[in-house]
Amino acid sequence: MKIFYITIVLLCYMLPFVAKAQSATNNRSYFHDKIDDTQKKILTLDVVKGTIQFAATVKIDSLQKAIEDDPTMANNDKIKFLRGVNDVLSAYYSSVTNNGIKAELLPGLVNAFTQCMRNEANNESILPTVKLYPYDNGMIITDNYSFSKNPGLQDAQAYLLYLYCKQHPKQILATLLKHPGLPGVDSLIILWARIDPETVYNYVGSNEPIAERILATNDPLVKIISKLGLMPTGRQFFPFLDEMYHGKLSFEQVDSAVNDSIKYYKLMVKTAVDYAERIRQRDTPIGLESLASRMTFKAKEVYVNVINELHEAPDEVRFKIIDKLTPEELYYLPILTEEEIYTSSYVKGVYPKIFTRISRSDSLLMRVSFDHFKKWIKIAANFNKLDDFLRRMYKSNAELLMKAFVNGLDKASSLEDAVDVANSFGSINDKAVRKLILNQVQYNLQKAKAAENKRGTDIYNILNTLFLSMDTANHVNVSALLGIPPVFYMPLADLKNAADSIIVEQFFYGDKDGKENYDQFRGDFANSNWKVTDSAQWVKITSTKGTKMVIFSNKPLDEKKSLDAAARAAMIEYLDSLDLRPTILIHRGHSYYLNETLEKLQPSNKIVLLGSCGGYQSQKKVLSACPVAHIVASKQTGSKTVNGPLIKEALEMLRQGKDLNWLNLWNTLAQDKINKELFDDYIPPYKNLGALFIMAYNRMHQLTEQ
Repeated sequence: MKIFYITIVLLCYMLPFVAKAQSATNNRSYFHDKIDDTQKKILTLDVVKGTIQFAATVKIDSLQKAIEDDPTMANNDKIKFLRGVNDVLSAYYSSVTNNGIKAELLPGLVNAFTQCMRNEANNESILPTVKLYPYDNGMIITDNYSFSKNPGLQDAQAYLLYLYCKQHPKQILATLLKHPGLPGVDSLIILWARIDPETVYNYVGSNEPIAERILATNDPLVKIISKLGLMPTGRQFFPFLDEMYHGKLSFEQVDSAVNDSIKYYKLMVKTAVDYAERIRQRDTPIGLESLASRMTFKAKEVYVNVINELHEAPDEVRFKIIDKLTPEELYYLPILTEEEIYTSSYVKGVYPKIFTRISRSDSLLMRVSFDHFKKWIKIAANFNKLDDFLRRMYKSNAELLMKAFVNGLDKASSLEDAVDVANSFGSINDKAVRKLILNQVQYNLQKAKAAENKRGTDIYNILNTLFLSMDTANHVNVSALLGIPPVFYMPLADLKNAADSIIVEQFFYGDKDGKENYDQFRGDFANSNWKVTDSAQWVKITSTKGTKMVIFSNKPLDEKKSLDAAARAAMIEYLDSLDLRPTILIHRGHSYYLNETLEKLQPSNKIVLLGSCGGYQSQKKVLSACPVAHIVASKQTGSKTVNGPLIKEALEMLRQGKDLNWLNLWNTLAQDKINKELFDDYIPPYKNLGALFIMAYNRMHQLTEQ
């Protein structure tokens, strides 16, 4: 009886412990079951095979057993880590199904958890382990319940934040503003300074908490930016930030040039050439955007605007400002002011002055480390100087240069380089150079096809078709092959409106030349085929025979009183009030008036004739407003001796009920008493290869998207 009593007492004493042990086992069993369920979900994924499947099954099962059998591990720790295993698997499954991470990260993720579990068990930081694995693995580990109280968790999170910002530089500022006191912020500031120094500069003098951290960061580059941020002229130093950081320029050297625009521009050119060489060596200087921005501003303000405005002055007066510039300094002027520089400023000033200092064009490119050489070639082609430029270098160098010009067009983020190649080809008269470019295009086309590179195939296929079409002996039908509107003629029917009429809109400007051009125009249409109706601000000329046509032209009233602008506006308002949409638009004025005309482009315009100097360079703007327009423009000098006969003959062809056949028109004009030298610079639509390229590429991708 006594023994029975003792047994009962012992059982009562032990029962809580037994129940507790049973409860612990039950809790662990719960998480084992959860793990098993998550494993099954992972195995349903199509991507789970091979090493991924091995990790999801064998490695996880082994990890569960190791946790369960570890005699040194307390029950609560076993529960913590088993829960952690399930959290890892659940996070992995969710991320893979939502395309958050790659499936093949699982083996590394299991290894990372196992190592971090040991770190946690020994009360050690998980940071060294997190650093061994990819960012996505680290994010899952640091978000895991098992390590929520790890002594290295905050440092690991800061490290991952740094990695994230390094991969997503645009997020650095938002991250710093949100976490100014986070451990490792200094490393983010250092990274930020190398990616976006100007924004760091902007925050140096701000009231944000991050300003103090910037000023306290012990990094040479950040210290330079901090110094500049406290100076009123600090931004002027930014084009030279990388040179100052590397000790190639002193603060004093830059400071001495800041208040001297010419010295400042010269120093920027020297810096740009240094940077170009470093880029060629696959280095990336800091502050490139600042340098480009400041150089462009100074090139316009100090030089190009000046020689443009003096377009009526004698050359010795007009180009005096660029007399002392080196070939390199002259080289960058058209590069930086491509859309602003006048044809005469380039052809009579910048370009010839380069070759009064040097004789060989290949040495010019070497002097600038081939910086922006593709843009230089394009500009030279647009101004009909490419043949001359290539003749000034050794033939072997010219061949290498043009091959480099054609290669890699599919790797560019935009189509600009490809359009430049298309435009340039039409400007080259040297048959050997044209053949070289065509061969290189065909080589790249075959290479792209072999690599199944669709973008490359599309680009080089269009170029190949366009270039072959330039030789009529090839009998290439561009319209049929590329699916774009006819390029050798404009159908009469496409120019008519619902009332079976063709509406022509012509803009004149009120300077001396504008008045002379207007008088010529009135004389050309003073015959029985046309009826002239005058109003105070514009003239309306209507066909009396043949195709119904109406030409609206504003009068070139006094520009000094802005009366010509008022006349153009009133004429446009009148056309709008009658819902008359011009299908032909004509610009009759100098190149400095051209932008005003381009602002008046409409989608209805099917033919755009730009009678100014260098109008050819504005084709991109024309096509953005009129995607399928036929463009006629000069690469160099626009002249009434060409514009007048061209307009008269084209409109007469339409009045007679004929399609506007550009090839016939060009042949007719070439036989007339027209200034051949000037006429040769006018590009008909079928030779406007850049415009045709854009049309064809857009058409090709519209079909792909349908």
